[in-house]
Amino acid sequence: MTTSISNLLNTDRRLRRFEDVRQLLPDVDNPSPLVRLNRVVPSFSQVYLKLEWFNPFGSIKDRAAAYLLSGLEERGELTGRRLVEASSGNTAIALAALAALTDTPIIITIPEGVPEEKKVLLRMLGAEVWPTPDDLCPVDNPGDGAIALARSIVESAGGDSYVWPDQYSNPDNVRAHYETTGPEIWRQTEGQVRTLVAGLGTCGTISGVGRYLKEHDPSIQVVGVEPQPGHRLPGLKSFREAKTPDIFDREVVDAVIQVDDEPAYAMTKRLFREEALMVGPSTGAVVAAITGLRSTGLTVGISPDSGFKYTSFFGDQET
Repeated sequence: MTTSISNLLNTDRRLRRFEDVRQLLPDVDNPSPLVRLNRVVPSFSQVYLKLEWFNPFGSIKDRAAAYLLSGLEERGELTGRRLVEASSGNTAIALAALAALTDTPIIITIPEGVPEEKKVLLRMLGAEVWPTPDDLCPVDNPGDGAIALARSIVESAGGDSYVWPDQYSNPDNVRAHYETTGPEIWRQTEGQVRTLVAGLGTCGTISGVGRYLKEHDPSIQVVGVEPQPGHRLPGLKSFREAKTPDIFDREVVDAVIQVDDEPAYAMTKRLFREEALMVGPSTGAVVAAITGLRSTGLTVGISPDSGFKYTSFFGDQET
C-alpha cells in the first residue's frame, strides 16, 4: 500500500513532522526547554535557564514577532503593505523569516553597533537593512536612532505603503509572553518557581511573563537585568541612555540589577565551558545577576538567544 506525499506531510508532533516552520513556534504544549545550571551556581541552588534559542528562528523574539504579525493581520493592517521595524536584531530576524514565508517585503532599521552576523542573516532572509549610527532611541537625541528612522519611513509614505509593528509600544509583544512564555514556565516548574530573572530590552518578556506569574502567585519575585550605559550587550537596554519602552509594566518588576559587560562576558564564557551552553552575552548578564541574588527556591532565568550570532564579539574571550 502506497502512502501519498500529502499524508506524509501532515503535522504530527509525536514524530516531530511539520508542514511549515511556523509550527515549530513554542506554546504551552510545545515549550522551549528548561535546563538546570549545575556548576556556575552553588550546588544547593535550583536555577534553570529557559533556552529560547531552541525556537525556529533562534531567539525569544520569535514569539513576539509571530504575535505582532498576527495582530496586524487580524486588524487588516498588513495587506498590500511593506513591513518596517526598528530592532537590535532578534525581532528583526524573526519578522524577516516570517515575512519571507508570505513574500512580504520588509525594511529593518538597526543600530550600526549590532553584530555583523545579525545583519548578514537579515540580508540572507531578504530584508533591506538600514543601519543608523545611534541607539534604537537615544535619550539625548530622541529624534535620532533606528526607531525614529522607522517612524519617518512610515510617515513619509502617509501610512499607505508601509506598516510598522513597533515592538516597543505594541501590546501584542507583551501578550505573546503572557499567553505562551509565562504559562510554559508555570507548567514546567509545576508552579514551584519563586524568582524570574529576565533582561530589559523591549520589556515584552518581563512584562508578560511577570504579569502571568504574579496573577498565579503574587509572592513570586520578578527581577530585571539592565546593562550599564555604553554597554556591549546586544538586546539589552540601559534606560539611562535609551527611552524606556511604552509597554514596560513596572508594577510587576520587584527589582532591577545593573550588570557590567565584564562579569556578563565572563559568565558567558563559564556557561560555554562549564555547562556546555552556547549562549549569547545577554544570558551571561542574566546568570551573573542570578549569582548575586539571595533568593530561595526555584529560579528561572530567561536565555534569549544563543552565542552563534555574536562570534565577532567573542574574539577576546577565547582564552
